[in-house]
Amino acid sequence: MGISRRDFLMRVGQAGGYSAAFATMQSLGMMPMKGALAAPIEAVAGSGKGVKVVVLGGGIGGLVSAYELKKLGYDVTLLEARERPGGRNWTGRDGTVVSFVDGTKQTINWEEGNYQNLGPARLPSTHWTMLGYARELGIPMEVEINTSRSTLLQNDNANGGAAVPQRKAINDTRGHVSELLSKCISQGSLDSDISKEDRERMKAFLTIYGPLNATGNYVGSDRAGLKTPPGAGGQTAVPEAPMDMHMLLDENFWRGMLYEETWDWQATMMQPVGGMDRIPYAFAKSLGPIVQYNSPVTEIRKTSKGVSVAYTQGGAAKNIEADYCIVAIPFSILKKIPNDLSPEFKKVVDESTMAGSYKVAWESRRFWEQDCNIYGGLSFVSQGPSPIWYPSSRLMHPTGVVVSGYSEEQNTPFFDMTLDEKFAASRASIEKLHPGHGKELKNPIFCGWKHVVWNEGSWIRNYGGGPSGYDVIIQADGPLYFAGDTASHVVAWQEGAALSARRAVGMIADKTKMAVLTGLKGITQS
Repeated sequence: MGISRRDFLMRVGQAGGYSAAFATMQSLGMMPMKGALAAPIEAVAGSGKGVKVVVLGGGIGGLVSAYELKKLGYDVTLLEARERPGGRNWTGRDGTVVSFVDGTKQTINWEEGNYQNLGPARLPSTHWTMLGYARELGIPMEVEINTSRSTLLQNDNANGGAAVPQRKAINDTRGHVSELLSKCISQGSLDSDISKEDRERMKAFLTIYGPLNATGNYVGSDRAGLKTPPGAGGQTAVPEAPMDMHMLLDENFWRGMLYEETWDWQATMMQPVGGMDRIPYAFAKSLGPIVQYNSPVTEIRKTSKGVSVAYTQGGAAKNIEADYCIVAIPFSILKKIPNDLSPEFKKVVDESTMAGSYKVAWESRRFWEQDCNIYGGLSFVSQGPSPIWYPSSRLMHPTGVVVSGYSEEQNTPFFDMTLDEKFAASRASIEKLHPGHGKELKNPIFCGWKHVVWNEGSWIRNYGGGPSGYDVIIQADGPLYFAGDTASHVVAWQEGAALSARRAVGMIADKTKMAVLTGLKGITQS
């Protein structure tokens, strides 16, 4: 029985996550491997003149939609429930209030200039659509240090619970594996698999890759760290003794060692100088009065000419009619809004579920830099909130904001903890990695996206209607089109939101062009 590309990608994603599916799409030629500016939307500037579009939601999907529609001359209005643009793209600074649906409010109390991206915090170099917008909008960028060999791996059941530098775990593992493979070749175990010439080449390679000594053994390397560093006079470098192979094979160490090898997590990562929300604010500035804040949508209805959207603003009930509507509202919120979605679309939205990722951030003296020589990157603990994410911004500044816990909290004990219990668990993870420094953490903030007003989830987990639900919502439902990372294969990334927005605008542009050609401008539902 044959299998469709869509089903194949869904299975890859279920087994290996988004990154595996994304990389598979690249290899199948469904997305370009090489970075390039996004192809222009096939429509002439001004072609949208006289056509009204209302965009619902001011996250990246909504902002990109409005931005591209404006370029084409459409009459655009964007309705955003919050007082700010960005949706999940949200940067916390001194004075920022984190509000939850149960009424809980936390106010950030950090030093001026310190910040934490409470939502997305990195832009892979492979996400050229978003990087292209950063160039276009003049947003200064800097390197986001996503990986560092100085960061740590910790497992309560290994090495007496003491943390291990990644450089040691990675290079000792490489050395032990090289030694084992070299011995297999020497003993003839691979004679039937590779030629004599290739066996010799492989042994020569392993001697360097390991690195191995003259007898083919791995006895340690300066790559893995030094017991004594080189110095002046007679002080020469002394490598540390290698770690035991059995400990290195612990599966929880492997997770932390290999995360940076994921195709779209490899260096170089980028971030806007000053915080990720520099991106939505730049879009909003370019859009001006097109963006209407504090305007939550209360009803979405189809009409004979397009759509009618009810919303509130300043306590007053308002209504807007348009030829088309781009819906960039999280499904967790959309399902609560009375609407005229067709049955198959409504099923996808109403039966969808959202993930519930969280971040716990602390302000502290930069002990990770000053005492531990760690500048950016991620450390991992196997038991407790993880990873620990060190800031890439303001290096060498006396204080900074460190994340201790960025993970899914639903269906875990963490979800039912009180705020104080969450903070205690987060502090304990820092203490495991950096004994004695947990007490330096102060001014914590917890951002759990399942609890955040106007989001109630971090990103799509499951589509209603099963795997085919995705194929439904990427189509038009009459005058309604969907945008956001949910309507893309690049879930949980701003790149997916931007790509879906451009696709939705392109679909509307095609429909507008067809309406003009057939003399049916304004009739949009067929």
